[in-house]
Amino acid sequence: MDGGILEPSLYMVKAVAILDNDGNRLVTKYYDDQFPTSKEQKAFEKNLFNKTHKANSEIIMFEGLTCVYRSNVDLFFYVVGSSQENELILASVLNALYESVSQILRKNVEKRALLDNMDAVFLAVDEICDGGIILDSDATSIVQKVSLRTDDLNIGEQTMAQHLSKKLEVLQSAKEQIKWSLLK
Repeated sequence: MDGGILEPSLYMVKAVAILDNDGNRLVTKYYDDQFPTSKEQKAFEKNLFNKTHKANSEIIMFEGLTCVYRSNVDLFFYVVGSSQENELILASVLNALYESVSQILRKNVEKRALLDNMDAVFLAVDEICDGGIILDSDATSIVQKVSLRTDDLNIGEQTMAQHLSKKLEVLQSAKEQIKWSLLK
């Protein structure tokens, strides 16, 4: 086999990151061992942020990696792949990430809203990419999957008034059914 030709691989994404406007990590997922420790990951993120936060482009070759990125208000979104990776594929992952987060945050893409919805954002990242393999790049389907899971997770966070109003609705419905069955 020729050393210059690489075998195709499903493992296209090396990392996904969302940083704040100071370069601090908010959401990160690394899918290989290039940066094995948290210290190395944070150093990479800081250097990447310093290189990109004032740039107007959307793609950069950085430390032997292809990085696509996008910023909005006080957030920076990054998708990282190998130097041989197709930039268009990485850009589609970036767009899926950004659009999913935008829909989850109801178009209010900023740090405070992201922190308030961190669980849903992590679920979205997991729906987009697993172990470096791209699973989905359609923001609408990602948000639907995430919303199904967060509906299940938020049962414990519902207020007592919400529980009571649901029980009253069920009770009222049962009362109506009994009334109509007796009148027949």
